[in-house]
Amino acid sequence: MNLPSFLALALFAHCATSAAAADAAALWSTKLQPFFDSQCAKCHGPLEQKGGLELDTPQALLQGGDEGPVLIPGNPEASPLYQVLAPGSDPHMPPKKQVSEAERAAVRDYIAALALPAAATPTAAPPPPRSFASITEAVDTFTSEAWQQRGLTPSPPLDDRAWARRVTLDLAGRIPSPAEQDAFLQAPATSRRADLVDRLLASEAYPLHMRELWDVFLMGRSLKDRREDRRRDQGWWAFLENAFRDDRPWPETVRAFLEARPDAAKGASWFLYERKNEYQQIAEAVAPVVYGTRIDCAQCHDHPLAREIKQAHYWGLVAAFNRSKNVDGGSSIAESAVGGFMNFTNLKKESQPATVTLLNGPTIPETRPSGDQPETDRDENYLDPAAPVKVPKFSRRSAFAAAATQDNPLLSRALVNRLWATLFGRGIVHPTDEMNARNLPSHPELLAWLAQDFADHGYHLRRLLRGLVLSRPYGLAPAAAPPDSFAAALERPLSAEQLARSWRVASGQAPEDEALRRAAVAAIPDVLPKEYQATFQQAQFLTHSPALNALFTPAADNTAARLLALPDSPARVHQAFLAVSDRAPDPEEAAAAAAFLDASPDRPAEAIRDLLWALMTSAEFLSMP
Repeated sequence: MNLPSFLALALFAHCATSAAAADAAALWSTKLQPFFDSQCAKCHGPLEQKGGLELDTPQALLQGGDEGPVLIPGNPEASPLYQVLAPGSDPHMPPKKQVSEAERAAVRDYIAALALPAAATPTAAPPPPRSFASITEAVDTFTSEAWQQRGLTPSPPLDDRAWARRVTLDLAGRIPSPAEQDAFLQAPATSRRADLVDRLLASEAYPLHMRELWDVFLMGRSLKDRREDRRRDQGWWAFLENAFRDDRPWPETVRAFLEARPDAAKGASWFLYERKNEYQQIAEAVAPVVYGTRIDCAQCHDHPLAREIKQAHYWGLVAAFNRSKNVDGGSSIAESAVGGFMNFTNLKKESQPATVTLLNGPTIPETRPSGDQPETDRDENYLDPAAPVKVPKFSRRSAFAAAATQDNPLLSRALVNRLWATLFGRGIVHPTDEMNARNLPSHPELLAWLAQDFADHGYHLRRLLRGLVLSRPYGLAPAAAPPDSFAAALERPLSAEQLARSWRVASGQAPEDEALRRAAVAAIPDVLPKEYQATFQQAQFLTHSPALNALFTPAADNTAARLLALPDSPARVHQAFLAVSDRAPDPEEAAAAAAFLDASPDRPAEAIRDLLWALMTSAEFLSMP
C-alpha cells in the first residue's frame, strides 16, 4: 500500500476520547473529518488524490485507493487503516510517532461502527417532511427528539422576568424598563409571553434593532471613513428599516439590493456602491447571503474541502457584477450592456470562460463574442437610452438577482440559519456563513423544515422570529451542554447597540443616545463573534468612558437619584439590582453591596455611582440572560 495513502492517519495523534458508544456518523463529524480536512485534504481531497485515495468523505474512505480498501467495515483488526497505527507496524503511520491506545481505540470504534446498517447507507434518503401546527411546535418536537436520542436532559426554563429580558433584548435591542416588566408580570400567565412578542415585533424598536444587525451582517462594521454617516445619508439604513418594518418578503429585499436599480427603494443600491467597483469583494459579500456559504477559497481553484463549490462559481459571481460601475455624485450604479467577458485560470494553467453559474445549479445564458470580434454598445441595447442611469435590456445583474431569489432553496436556508444563530448563539449549521458539505447541520430535519416553511409562508421574518422565540429551547437557562444540542442557552455577548440602550434604560433614562451608541460601537465592534474575546479597548471604555460614567451620577429622576432618596443601604441595593439586573440580589450579594455602601456614609452619591457601575459592567449585564 502506498505510503502517501496513510498520511491522513496523523490526525489520530490529536484524538483523545474513546467513542465506543458513538455511531459512525458522530465519530466522523466530531473526530475524523476535522483532522482529515486540516492535515490530509491537500493530498487526499477534492483537488488531488495521491494513490487514488480520497479521505474527505465517508464514502471515499470506504472506497479505498489504488491498492484496494483501507478498511473493512466491522473488522478493525483486518483493516490497514487500523493496522498501521500499531507499534512496530511496517509501514507505520504516522511516521516517527506512535499514537496512544486511546487514539487507536477511536479508529477501532469508527471501523466497528461501520458494520451497522445505518452507517452503511450514509446517503439514505431523508425522511418525508412532517406537518406541524406552528413553527414553535416543530422546533420543540425536533429538538426534544434530538435530546432523547443523545440522552440529554435540557436545562430548566428561565423564569418570566429573565425570559422577558432576553426576548426584549433580541427583538427591541435593549432591556425592558421596570414599568414594562411590571406590566408583563401582571398580564395573564397563559398569554403574556405571546402578547409581549407581538408588541415587540410591532414596535418601532424592532426594525431599528434588525437594521443594526443586518447592516453589520451585510456590510460589516463601519468604523472608519465616516461610513456610518454615508450609510445613513444615502438611505441604506432607511431601506433596511423599512424592509423590516413592512415585513417585506426576504427575496424581495435581497433582489432590491442586488439589482440596485434607480427605481428601486431608495438606499438599496448602497450595498453595491460602498464596495467601489471591487467585483471580487462584491462576490464574496453576496455569496453568504444567497448561498449561505463563503466562496473565497474557490478563487484560485475548486474549494479544497467543499467539493460542491467550484472555481467557476466564484468567477461566475464576479462576472454577474463586473459590468456595473458606480456613478459619481450619489449612490447610483450604471451597468453596461456589453463587455465584461473574462476567463479564469485553474491550477493546471487551463483557461476557462467565466459564466454566471449559480451554486444551486442554474447558469445564466449569454452569447459570448467570437474571436477578436469587437462589441459595439448601442442605444437600442438599453430600455431608455436617455435615462440618467441607463438600464440594459439584458442585465447580468438583474438576471443573477432573479435567479438567486427565485427557486433558490439556499437563500431560505441561509436566512433561517442566520436568524437561528442570532437568537441561539450558534447556527444549526456552524459556522453560520459556511453552510456547505464540510459543515453538516446539527438538526438537518429541523433546518429543512424551517427553510421550507419560511418559503411556503411568503418569506416573512416576523412570523419566523415569533415562532422561534416562543419555542422551548429559546427559553432555556444557561447550563453546561453540548453547544450543538441547544439543550441549554449558549453564552451570547450583547452588541454595542444593545448595551448602549440597556445602560440608558437601567439608569432610568430614554434608550436613545447617539453619542453613547457611537462610543460603544467604537469600543465593542463585534456582533455575534464566533468566539468572544474581551479586549483592552473594551476594558478602557467600560472604566473611563465619560459618556458611560455620566449615567451613574444622580440627576433629575434617574436611577441614581431614586436610589439616593431611599432610606438605607439594603433598600438601595435591592432597588439597584431590580433596575439593572431585573432580579433581587441573593443574600451574599445583598450583604456585600450594603456593606460597600455603608463604608462611605459621607459620600453616598459616589458609593451609589460605583455600585451602579459595577452592576452595569458586570459579565451578567454584558451578556444575554
